[in-house]
This record gives sequence, structure tokens and C-alpha cells, in this order.
Amino acid sequence: MSVSMDTKKRPMSSATDDNLSTTEGQVDITDAAYRRMPDSLRGLSQDEMKTLNKKIVRKVDLFVLPTIGILYILNYIDRQNLAAAKLQGIMEDLNMDTQQFATAVSILFVGYLPFQIPSNLIITKISRPGMYICAAVSIWGCISAATAAVKSYGQLLAVRAVLGAAEAVFFPGAIYYLSAWYTKTELGKRIAGLYIAQQVGNAFGGLFAAAILQLDGRHGISGWQWLFIIEGSATVGVERDFAVWRIESESGAAEASENESVLRGFGKALSDPKLLLLIFCNMLSQTQGSIANYFPTLVGSLNFNSTISLLLTAPPYILAGIVYYWVMFYSDRKNTVYPLILICIAIAIVMYVILIATLNTGARYFSMMILPFASVGPQLLLYKTINLHLARPVSKRAAASALVNAIGGTSNIWASYLYYSSPHFYAAFGTLMGAAFLFAITITVYRWLVLRENKRLDSGDEDLIAKAMKGGVTEEMVQLNWRYEMY
Repeated sequence: MSVSMDTKKRPMSSATDDNLSTTEGQVDITDAAYRRMPDSLRGLSQDEMKTLNKKIVRKVDLFVLPTIGILYILNYIDRQNLAAAKLQGIMEDLNMDTQQFATAVSILFVGYLPFQIPSNLIITKISRPGMYICAAVSIWGCISAATAAVKSYGQLLAVRAVLGAAEAVFFPGAIYYLSAWYTKTELGKRIAGLYIAQQVGNAFGGLFAAAILQLDGRHGISGWQWLFIIEGSATVGVERDFAVWRIESESGAAEASENESVLRGFGKALSDPKLLLLIFCNMLSQTQGSIANYFPTLVGSLNFNSTISLLLTAPPYILAGIVYYWVMFYSDRKNTVYPLILICIAIAIVMYVILIATLNTGARYFSMMILPFASVGPQLLLYKTINLHLARPVSKRAAASALVNAIGGTSNIWASYLYYSSPHFYAAFGTLMGAAFLFAITITVYRWLVLRENKRLDSGDEDLIAKAMKGGVTEEMVQLNWRYEMY
């Protein structure tokens, strides 16, 4: 494929020395992007385009983002309620030991992980992906409520595996869906909004569980059965031209006009070396994030009663939501990711040391307050990286997002067996600490790789640019002076 060499060197981002990104609500119009502008937009003034852009962002923020956020709250409540049920007697009622409970936690991911990839490939070809996601929500709500009816360990495993398959549609589909609406200066805060919804689910899941515990024994139904019944039931124009063009002006072919086949996009994702590094990074990050599956148990190791333990799970997640938004706001504004990931990793390592080294209740709860945002925060930045560094074709982005989440999420399966030997949990926190160090090394290698690709694109040498294109840059992106940013 020949590469046109008459394009100018990429302009500096939004014109400040501290690497500020383009202001939200504005579109970075390069010459190539302007040539792609639909005829319906060419007569608009800059002020009219800014007004229209703000109108679109506001409309998507009001209708799309809250809906996705509410669904994610329900998704996480349904996924994490087994951890709360442990404190309400499910192990005794189903005659489970600690290892069997770990299997019940991890088997959800056996159904959840493999179904993400085909689901995300399918969603790129569906004209109304929002309806597809909502249908999946209804299905998993019914399955979650049905968990109350299980009478044995084997039945619990079967229901949890099916629940995982039903929930596989949501998260990678939601990330892809948001990336189709927001530009690079807007996406980070919206991903943060999605994760804030996750923390709301975690925080209020514990509060709901504490309240539902009071129903224990009513009508001959155990507290953990009420938990699944109640939470599962709760689950149950020009403007269009501009919305497409503002995404297209950043990274190439428009969402609505691209004809790349699903399998070809999937193949391009697998052949991109950056994807392998991002998968490994997410695997290491999700290893640390596995604390969410056992957080009530960790708080329970402070020797409070079950109700107090569930109440104490809420503040760390509320704090995490606040920190998530600030981190992604800073990331969008400064157009940076790499140093934020390293800061989160460093903080998490210190918290692991505290949990291993001391039994002081204050110190341990302090570390539990910090860990939800420090251990999970890098995942937000990784998903932002995926959707901006592997943007085109659309099917490649959808496949990459699903692959990173699915393969990376396998760590949740084996990590479930690490949380024993309370209160120190040496195996768990020692492994998480090792994963944090390895994560820092891997993301640094990724940074070196994308900076090398940028040098090739800046070189003006046709052979070097061709090598960069083999690494995942399209000819359209070269014409648009596109570069790997944030690292």
C-alpha cells in the first residue's frame, strides 16, 4: 500500500507547552479532516459548530451515559452479591467449604469471559446496539433472582456459570458503545463515569445487603435468598452528520460508513503486537482488582459483625468513585495516561505491604479505603488506551476491547483461590504485589513501543511509515497526522 508523503508534520496539540489536550466541545480540524467534512456542515461557522458540538455532547451525556451507568450498577450488584451472601449463611445452608465457595465465585467468569468476544463482534453489526444490551440485562436479572432457588452447591455452580454468560454482553459492549459517541478529549471522563457506577454498585450493594439481612427468616426464606430475589428483580440529521464527522476527524473512517468484516477486524486485532501487551497489562490489573470479589471478606477480617462489615464496604467505593473521576478528568485535560498508571501501582504496593505487615485495625481499614481506587484505577486508563490506540477499523476496536477484557479477566478465576489465611491473606496480597511490579514493567515496555512507532511516523521515511502501518496504523490515519498519544 503506497503512502502519500505530502502530508504535513502533525500539529502540536491545542497549543500549550504543558501538553494540554484539545478542549472538550471543540474538534481538532486538520486539513485532511476538513476535506472529509460532509457538505451539510461546510456552511456552518466555527461558533455554530461549537454550539452544535456542545449540544451533541450534552444530549449523549443526558441520555446515553446515565442509562449505561444505571445498567452497570445493576450488573455489579448482581455479580458481587455472592460475596455478601457469604456473610449471610449461604455456605452453611449449601454445605460449602472455603474452596467450594471460591469455585462458585470464579465459575461466573468461566461463562463471562469467552462470550465477550463473539458478543462484541456481533454488536458492531447491530443497528441498535442499545436494545441488544438492554435485552441482556433483562435476562441476567431473571437468572440472578433464580439463584435464590438453588438447593445445592452443584445448582449454584450451574446458575453462576449461566449468569456469567448473560452478563458477558454488557461491559465490553458498553465500552465500545461509548467510544462510538465520544472523542479522545471526552472519552476518559465517560469511562470514569462508568466505573463510578461500578463503585456505586459496590458501595450500595453492601448497604442493600445489610438492609436485606434484616429479612432473614421471613416467610421461611434465608437472608441470602432474599438478597438474590430482591437484587435480581431490581435489574429486571445535520446533527447526525456532525456526530459522525467529529469522531472521523480524529482517527479515520466513520463508524457508520466502514465496511470492514467482523473476521477481518478480529484478525487485525490479533496481529497487532500492542494488543498482546495490553492484554497482559489488563490481566495483571484485574489480578489486583480481584479484591472486589472478596472485599466483604477482607473487611470482615477486622472482626466486626456481619452487618457492620457490610456497612464498612461502602466508604472505600465512594472514595474510589471520586478519585476515578479526578484521575480521568486530569487524563483528558493533560492528555496523559502512563504516569497516572504508575502512581496508582505505587500506591497499591504500599497498601499491600500494610495489609501483610500489621493487624492494627485502623491501618488495615485505611489500606482498604485506598485499595479499590489504587488497584482498579489503571483499568480505566487501559480501556481509554485501547479505544484510542486501536481505534480502526471499528471491528478491530470492538474485538480488541473484548479480548483485553476477556483474556485479562481470566485472572479472576485463579485469583479467587488466593484469599485464605485470614487476616493477613499472605498468598493473595503477595501475589497482588508481584502483579503490580510486573504491570509497571509491562506498561513501560508498551510506552517504549508506541513512542518508537511515533518516531517512525514523524520520520518522513516511506519504509519506516510502512512499518508503523504494519503495527496497526491505517493510511487514513497517516493522512490525518494521527499519533499515539498519552504516553
